[in-house]
Amino acid sequence: MLLAIIGAVIIGLSLGLFGSGGSILTVPVLMYLVDMPAAESIASSLLIVAGISLFGSIAYIRRQTVSWRHFWVFGIPGMIGTYGGAWFGTLVDSRWQLLTFALLMIVAAFLMWRSKPQPPAKVPSINYGKVMLEGLVVGIITGFVGVGGGFLIVPALVLLAGLSMPVAIGTSLLIIVIKSIAGFAKYYAVMSADDVQFNWLVITIMIAGGVLGSAFGSKIGRSLPKEKLQKGFAVFLVLMGVFVITKSVI
Repeated sequence: MLLAIIGAVIIGLSLGLFGSGGSILTVPVLMYLVDMPAAESIASSLLIVAGISLFGSIAYIRRQTVSWRHFWVFGIPGMIGTYGGAWFGTLVDSRWQLLTFALLMIVAAFLMWRSKPQPPAKVPSINYGKVMLEGLVVGIITGFVGVGGGFLIVPALVLLAGLSMPVAIGTSLLIIVIKSIAGFAKYYAVMSADDVQFNWLVITIMIAGGVLGSAFGSKIGRSLPKEKLQKGFAVFLVLMGVFVITKSVI
């Protein structure tokens, strides 16, 4: 249980420092530190991510740095996509999910290594088609592998919707909440019917530890060289992706 707490704090620290990337550590923590089966780890990860993201979104809501219009336009297709991705995830061998997950970690590392994208100076209107399609695609991918997908949502909201980085992060956190709940609901329905018992104690501890780590990460992040930390974390994600492939896929 101590390993679960340590893993949760690390996840929260990453979220607090970088605004994204922490949720992609949840599945490896559950599998390799808590010794939870792959399918259950992927499903549980979605609920843990939802809980941590919900807490993280409160500060952005208070500061009014959330675009509610983009939340609905991206979030509703994202919920549908996540539910569909979770449904598909219940039909395939978990090794395919883990392979996709590992490749997604490498994509996340690439996005984190790059400098943050800057929005256009002025965006006259939202491109509903692009934003809705992006929400659907991101939802399918993240529901299939059990991650929140902030590392994909934030760049999409900045580049396609033209939001500033703080507003994109705040909006992303709320989108992650509704997407992840939708995906977990599907996994829960299917896996409960197969008599799979979820470890609610571990899930609760992970959420609590993640929330504490996120709050601490936000505070210390103001005084640390964020760009160097982010690139170091990107290297770590690549190594973790390779580890997952060699340990659980091959």
